[in-house]
Amino acid sequence: MPRYADSDKEKVREAVDLLDLVSKRTELRRASPGDYKGLCPFHDERTPSFHVTPDKGMYYCFGCGAGGDAFKFVQETEGLDFVGSLESLAQRYGIELTVEDEDPAAAERRKARERLMELLERAAGFYERYLWESAEAEPARAYLRDRGFTDETLRAFRVGYAPSAWDKLMMAGRQGGYGNKEIFDAGLAVRAKGEGRIYDRFRRRIMFPLCDPRGRVLGFGARALGADQQPKYLNSPDGDIFHKGEMVYGAHLARSAAARAEEVVATEGYMDVLALHQAGMANVVCIMGTSMTDKQVGELAKLGKTVLLALDADSAGQEAMLKAAKVAAKSKLALRVVPLPKGLDPADVVQQQGAEAAKALVSTSVPFVRFQIERELERADLTQAEGKDAAIAALRPIFATLPPSALREELLAHVADAVDLAPSLVSSWLPMAGERPAAAPARPSGGGWSPGGSRGGRGGGGGGWGGASSGWDEPARPAAGAAGPLARAEGDFLAQCLATPDAAAEILATLDDAAFSGDAMRRVVAHVRAHLHAPQEGLPEDDKMLAGAVAKLVTKAADLAPSRAALQGQLANIELLRLRREIDAAVSSGTGGVAALRRRRDQLEERRDTLIQQAMEETAPSA
Repeated sequence: MPRYADSDKEKVREAVDLLDLVSKRTELRRASPGDYKGLCPFHDERTPSFHVTPDKGMYYCFGCGAGGDAFKFVQETEGLDFVGSLESLAQRYGIELTVEDEDPAAAERRKARERLMELLERAAGFYERYLWESAEAEPARAYLRDRGFTDETLRAFRVGYAPSAWDKLMMAGRQGGYGNKEIFDAGLAVRAKGEGRIYDRFRRRIMFPLCDPRGRVLGFGARALGADQQPKYLNSPDGDIFHKGEMVYGAHLARSAAARAEEVVATEGYMDVLALHQAGMANVVCIMGTSMTDKQVGELAKLGKTVLLALDADSAGQEAMLKAAKVAAKSKLALRVVPLPKGLDPADVVQQQGAEAAKALVSTSVPFVRFQIERELERADLTQAEGKDAAIAALRPIFATLPPSALREELLAHVADAVDLAPSLVSSWLPMAGERPAAAPARPSGGGWSPGGSRGGRGGGGGGWGGASSGWDEPARPAAGAAGPLARAEGDFLAQCLATPDAAAEILATLDDAAFSGDAMRRVVAHVRAHLHAPQEGLPEDDKMLAGAVAKLVTKAADLAPSRAALQGQLANIELLRLRREIDAAVSSGTGGVAALRRRRDQLEERRDTLIQQAMEETAPSA
């Protein structure tokens, strides 16, 4: 893995338009100057608690605690590591990265891979031009238009055509400076049996570029144009660049729509993707056949929480759905089935019945368990008692996964009706899953600020320092309600520090990090002290806790007016809370000195209240 220059990270950060980046995932509206709000793309919610602060390049959700910068956002939404997110953003915003301290052998491998990917990109352009500009491709253009595809759709998916000659692509590659070995290694050529010569792998075929989630061409799927050509579909061979079992066709074009819908439609073929996309369903991809691998499931999970399987209604398609369910069972991916008419694939539905009919069909998707039950009932001979017994036996493992629910009762009634037996009798024969575990009690909000939790007016529940849902790196602390008044006060103080950086620099210079509550808080204080004017900078790539804490502080600071008095008042409040702890400890131990501590407490309370009044006057709007 290449190591890029440290300065590259800041170059990319400065180039990124975070508002534009995040808006592709969720709709944002201006909440206040410098602060935008919308529904969180990382968890289900009805009331917006997700905030973006473009000027600081940070986002934070007060509902689930997700937060960070542009790099973190791309990592979480696209399933990339830090280097991948850096490369992705650099590519999007036209920043050239500088490689440093790379092992010579690794550098050679990287350069060779980059050459192959450049070659594949050029090949895609070559096939595109041939489709639109050559006389030979007229039958291909006619075929695609007969299937109902517009030029706009074909160009969006970069559909092309491979000429029938044996060496057209090879000659173009050589003219571009690529050698035979590179053309072969890129999967664009095959070797003649018993001979050393190579020739174009794809000939007289409609070409579909197969891209990674970033839109980079990794290989091709090719459809034969003539009935004499076999196989009908031919893919690039697996190699250093292309791995069919990892590919989800169209993911780079479906990502934004799938994120907004929180679901993705999975089909078998390229034509299905183009047809549904053209029909107005942009959240559609294909799994390239009737099987699904763990890695493809992982790619689908990055696109949406639910996958709608729109596979052919034939036996191969049904078996593919069962295989998909087994693979998806290892993940949290929810599966639903789109009930396609027998003998028709999604592209056929669009072409024969129209876009609205296809949309209506997708909208009638059913839970996968319903599909399983319908399949078993259709296969059984329900006219005979033996067939009914066989059907009930086949349904037992399916119903054993269903806890008590309305869905279970509906399915039981459906089975009872199909087998023409009393519902109570059928229910007694079909096992029931155990009751669902009781939901964890809601955490108290505490009414104040706590890193990883929530504050009044921001929405959402939340934990505190060390809370299980907040991602804070304090496992020894109690999970529920862990953020007490002191931690919340420290958080308020740090947010005001970012709103008033010059005054905060003077105050923070006099404070001892050790006085703050907990290691996590002390790490946040150290970062804030070092990055008062640019808190988004200098965040470690692998420190999720710190990234989330800083994102939350930046979001809070966007709502605060600069005020030295507010800083001093919050610091006085922290001292007051610490002093109250001392008083409680002195009273419990009977060590004495309580009267002096209480006098000090009264003085601090008076000072704090005075500073609060000053802060209100400082920040009050002008008449």
